[in-house]
Amino acid sequence: MRTVQRAIDVLGLFSDQRPALSLKEIVSGSGLPKTTVLRLLQTLRVNGLLWLDEHGRYIAGPAFLRWARMAEEGWRLPAPVRRTLRELAAEQRETVHLYVRRDLHRICVAQEEGPQALRHVVRVGDELPLWAGGPSKVLLTSADDVLLDRIARHSPHGVAHVDTLRRWVAEARRHGYAVSHGEHEEGLSAVAVPVRAPGGKVVAALSFGGPSPRFTKERLPHFVRALTAAARTVAADGLGGLPTEG
Repeated sequence: MRTVQRAIDVLGLFSDQRPALSLKEIVSGSGLPKTTVLRLLQTLRVNGLLWLDEHGRYIAGPAFLRWARMAEEGWRLPAPVRRTLRELAAEQRETVHLYVRRDLHRICVAQEEGPQALRHVVRVGDELPLWAGGPSKVLLTSADDVLLDRIARHSPHGVAHVDTLRRWVAEARRHGYAVSHGEHEEGLSAVAVPVRAPGGKVVAALSFGGPSPRFTKERLPHFVRALTAAARTVAADGLGGLPTEG
């Protein structure tokens, strides 16, 4: 298990901003001995998960192409749902995100950018921590104390943050939506509503995100009504077997 986790940690060093890494950068980023890193890199190369570019740097290997196709098929939303998100972003002029929960994180599984030049965009596949943010509060409405405690312990605020999480979750349950202002990043706001399965379980969070000056008290009720109506449409159209965790 330790070797598998180390390999995952090495792969996790790669990102859109750092798609190619040298051996020195991987050793430094992983904190592992060079000999250990070399063994891991060799195994990952043999299995096609890493590749060497013309400069001798490591890049994602061709095996990910097959995995990416499988992931795209498994997480693809039905066409009516994608159309609903596009229309919502165009009508309200704000970027729309759809999130599901995975352990201590929320994953963006769909987004439609709003037309305004100044906007906040979370890309599909991005993971954000659950310790703050409007969508997180919505996704945690059915969370038990054990999960809330784990999230608090992994937050920058420590275990004492669990009391704040409980309050936020209670408010989201009571109001049927959640709002955040600058909780993850100063100047950014979000408003989110739940997407529910036929039995009432929250399976996703549908949200607007953008610059805080546009998320005023006067506009929030309008945002909530638009999101709630869209969430009902998304739930009615179905999430197409989208993997969820709740």
